[in-house]
Amino acid sequence: MRALVVDTAELAEPERADVWVETMAMAEVTQRVRFLDGSAVQGRIEVLPLGAGQLSVLSHTAVEAQRTPKLVRQSDPEMYHAALVTSGEVGIEQFRQSTLLRQGDVGFFDSSHSFETFTGEIPTRTLILQFPKRLLRGGEGTFKGLCGRSLPAGEGIGRVFATLMDEVAAQYDALTPQDAAACQDTALDLLTALLRHHLGRDSATGNGPGAEAMHLRIIAYIDEHLHDPELAPEEIARAHSISVRYLHRIFQRNGTTPRAFVRQRRLDRCRRDLASPALRGVPIHAIAARWGYPQADAFSRAFRSYTGMSPREYRAGCGEPGQGGDGQPGTGAAGEPGKGAAGMGVAGEPGTGGGVVPGHRTAPGPAGRAARAADPEGPPAGE
Repeated sequence: MRALVVDTAELAEPERADVWVETMAMAEVTQRVRFLDGSAVQGRIEVLPLGAGQLSVLSHTAVEAQRTPKLVRQSDPEMYHAALVTSGEVGIEQFRQSTLLRQGDVGFFDSSHSFETFTGEIPTRTLILQFPKRLLRGGEGTFKGLCGRSLPAGEGIGRVFATLMDEVAAQYDALTPQDAAACQDTALDLLTALLRHHLGRDSATGNGPGAEAMHLRIIAYIDEHLHDPELAPEEIARAHSISVRYLHRIFQRNGTTPRAFVRQRRLDRCRRDLASPALRGVPIHAIAARWGYPQADAFSRAFRSYTGMSPREYRAGCGEPGQGGDGQPGTGAAGEPGKGAAGMGVAGEPGTGGGVVPGHRTAPGPAGRAARAADPEGPPAGE
């Protein structure tokens, strides 16, 4: 796979702001921005589709960006963002919480609510993991409590997460679409582990080791027991010394139920395995049984309801060219509008040094000359 890359250093100075605007116009999260350097825009954007989400690598200086309530109302892709700063400093503010991210910090924000970001004169490089909210392992309440705040990623599980992000960016050209989807799954698993590590130890969300920390422990337990077809709310509650009623309350706060969550996790694992070339020789019924579906007909009905196709159709589609970046056939297309650089987009209008980045359109004009993609139809997109 090849990334979409735009580097303003390769352009004449009068074109730079326009190219940056047009490239960032592919971003799903629209923002109003202002260049502090005027027309002397210096920046580089790499857009790396990963399954249903993407990883974006942004390098730039002196930018202020704001996602206003009006822009949220106009377009909301319902994405979460985890931003890892590898050099420089980035300020973020959301939900009346603010922080200054320095090298080795991870910050969080939510596309469904207004936020602000800014960088100063120090050159900044940020890797932004953008993914649909439905893929979050830790629950909505957990993530929202961290928006506008940061967690350290300089050691332990944070360092592992940061290293993966860097390595995916460095090795992206050598990845297949299936590899990229697997990298997304791994990144989200590591992000969940990072949240669990900090929420279990302190009050990173302001709620202490209460319901949110319990929620993460329950998710870890569920993931370890997905193979058990008898996994049920009663067993989960008993394993954590809580009542079934309290278990339902914890999941209700995150917009789901224990049974629905277990079902989603199982089907996501089956979907991943069916899309994997390495498991092409494993029978479908064996994959289903591995993730808690011993009855083939029950699995087939559940899978069709979840994906819109049978397991056999899904696996066959994943082996054909032109599949979506998440390994799901028919859901993504190369060059799909709205799959651009994530969260901390910056843009400007000619002569103003600022502007609004509109979403859901591809970048024409000068940006087309600056963007380099191996496939002339554009990089693979996700859902």
